Amino acid sequence: MKIETGLNEQARKTIAEGLSRLLADSYTLYLKTHNFHWNVTGAMFTSLHVLFEQQYTELALAVDTIAERIRALDFPAPGSYAQFSKLTEVKEATNVPKAEEMIRQLATDQEIVIRAARALFPQADEVNDEATVDLLTQRLQVHEKNAWMLRSLLE
Repeated sequence: MKIETGLNEQARKTIAEGLSRLLADSYTLYLKTHNFHWNVTGAMFTSLHVLFEQQYTELALAVDTIAERIRALDFPAPGSYAQFSKLTEVKEATNVPKAEEMIRQLATDQEIVIRAARALFPQADEVNDEATVDLLTQRLQVHEKNAWMLRSLLE
């Protein structure tokens, strides 16, 4: 069925590709945050365990919203580790760092997601894709707050 939503196919494709990168970054950050939640130790264990859980829980819902937006644009959403690893800039944690290094990595990774959302914003705005602009605005607010909270723990 032909899609006639006011966004041409090329605009939808460009936005879907950007959202796919955002999805890959978000999912990889989700996995890393969940890993750190399971494995954090030390004096800040309780507060970090809770904070990481809050952040990965929010990310679990966010990845679904991002993937559904890609589908609404009529493109397949990436959904495998192989696809995500090709699209993401977030580095996997293959070891268990100390708590302070976990915080540092997650703050850096939140900023990667922020940059991915910010990079797509002008493209979505230019073609009046308000639904994607709204999604990106919400993601920016969440990730900027999360990055700030994590950086504050390092002071």
